[in-house]
Amino acid sequence: MKSIKLLVAALLALAPTLAMAQDAAGGSMGIIGQVIFFAGFILIFYFLIWRPQSKRAKEHKSLMSGLNKGDEVVTSGGMVGKITKVSDDFIVLEVADNVSVRIQKVAVSGALPKGSLKDI
Repeated sequence: MKSIKLLVAALLALAPTLAMAQDAAGGSMGIIGQVIFFAGFILIFYFLIWRPQSKRAKEHKSLMSGLNKGDEVVTSGGMVGKITKVSDDFIVLEVADNVSVRIQKVAVSGALPKGSLKDI
């Protein structure tokens, strides 16, 4: 969201400069050309930024809702372990024998295939 605001602010800051450069060149797009240009800009923005971000958020939400006891996961900090307890917002992650850590569900960045911890 921060990048969206930054992009819009940069576009608004450059708009007068672009308009003066266009007038100096002697050509004018007209109102229809400006609408088409703006619509193209919005489409590019949607397909390159907004859509992939919402897709990643949806995948992460489904990952968090699908966490179960016994799953092997990796956290955003790089810690790997096996889930021993699941509650609404937190999970208990066993990172070694008799060593458990309580972390937030949102800190889980990915699920590992079963048996991955034995290879490490």
